[in-house]
Amino acid sequence: MDVLTENFSDYGKGFLGTVELTVYASVLALVLGFVMASFRVAPVGSLRVFGTAWVTVLRNTPLTLLFFAVLLGLPRFGLVLPFQLFAVLALGCYTSAFICEALRSGINTVPRGQGEAARSLGMTFGQTLVFVILPQAFRSVISPVGSNLIALAKNSAIAGAFSVTELLGTYKTLNELGYNIIWTFVWIAVGYLILTLALSAVFNVLEKHWGVAR
Repeated sequence: MDVLTENFSDYGKGFLGTVELTVYASVLALVLGFVMASFRVAPVGSLRVFGTAWVTVLRNTPLTLLFFAVLLGLPRFGLVLPFQLFAVLALGCYTSAFICEALRSGINTVPRGQGEAARSLGMTFGQTLVFVILPQAFRSVISPVGSNLIALAKNSAIAGAFSVTELLGTYKTLNELGYNIIWTFVWIAVGYLILTLALSAVFNVLEKHWGVAR
């Protein structure tokens, strides 16, 4: 218990860093996931190809390699940003591929006649997608989207290896100070457990109110 009480500020700073990474990267992942899911079902062939390439590349690239590519590769092209922002980009882009596929699977559950009826009323593809298809698709993908964002929260631990302040990175400081490494990791695990349980509770509430009854 001394590890926690004597270093509560360090744990708190790391926990808040992980929460910030999770929130910002989740927003980016949801936005990009929505855009790429729209591309995957778009009537324009070039958009479908781009969306497919985005998903295929990111889903089959190790996240650690993507971190190296973003944090070490982008500055070589003159794009210099804070490490935390680079970490958000890596986590958000990586997770967006999985969000995209979850949304696309939800879109495929909506009867084709819904889109045809919307188009017969003069609605454009974008209007049909936003106002007719996605509201119905969202109800069936709340659980998989939640699972992907929970995975994102745990994947944020990789950012600590790239000088980003987050929860797992606190072990380095405490290890140098001579604290028991086992109890150091126990309290780190408790922090991740609190975060993932909170996310799970949020999506359970969303699914209870808007999810499709199975």
